[in-house]
Amino acid sequence: MQDQMKLALIQSDLVWEDPKANRKQFKEKIETIKGEVDLIVLPEMFTTAFTMNADAVAETMDGKTVSWMQKVAQETNAAVMGSIIIEDNKSYYNRLLFVEPSGDVVSYDKRHTFTLAGEDKVFSKGDKKVIIEYKGWKICPQVCYDLRFPVWVRNVEDYDVLIYVANWPKPRIFAWDTLLKARAIENMCYCVGVNRVGLDDAQNEYCGNSEVYDVLGNAISKLKPNRDMVDVVTLERNHINFYRNKLKFLEDKDVFTLQ
Repeated sequence: MQDQMKLALIQSDLVWEDPKANRKQFKEKIETIKGEVDLIVLPEMFTTAFTMNADAVAETMDGKTVSWMQKVAQETNAAVMGSIIIEDNKSYYNRLLFVEPSGDVVSYDKRHTFTLAGEDKVFSKGDKKVIIEYKGWKICPQVCYDLRFPVWVRNVEDYDVLIYVANWPKPRIFAWDTLLKARAIENMCYCVGVNRVGLDDAQNEYCGNSEVYDVLGNAISKLKPNRDMVDVVTLERNHINFYRNKLKFLEDKDVFTLQ
């Protein structure tokens, strides 16, 4: 079990519906990371941007991007995570992939498809909350619109880190900032949000605002809005343990069952 976990957060523009170009640019960004890290976090739909043209760009679990992620994880000795468009059993999913250096893949299908953009009409939604155990840390992976639904991620599993990958547009960025902080405070965990920057082909503008909040809701990342950047952030287990033992808020949580 590690007392620290180092995360490399990559806040980037995305090339519209061009997986090859996006894999190339992320490989170049990953190569700029100095020192060893445990986990590299990429945005939502990092190979295509947030497109509804799933039939044109969907991949399979044995496709090029999964193989690319496995290769990068092996070469860097770090897990790599981000969501891509996956076709599985004749359905499309906005699927977050967590790929370990061993090549093992854990996946989470976005639970809340974004109805405002018609995502629900193209993609099937997931029905399983996933907790990833990696290097002694428990990680809860989520995708973009999931951020608006706190009941779905209520910390009943005592996870340590909540991670959202996103294409969250600039006009609603205040909600992004506020909800990320709230998820950290209410779940007494680190909450990580990695969002894209730039303008997509649907003329949606993104300003990033990627951030890491600690258990008390303090921002600890050095990423800047509207900039293509990589930042390495160190999470401390002692920080989680100290405040959970001192404040004990999670001991008063409600017990419930989702239908």
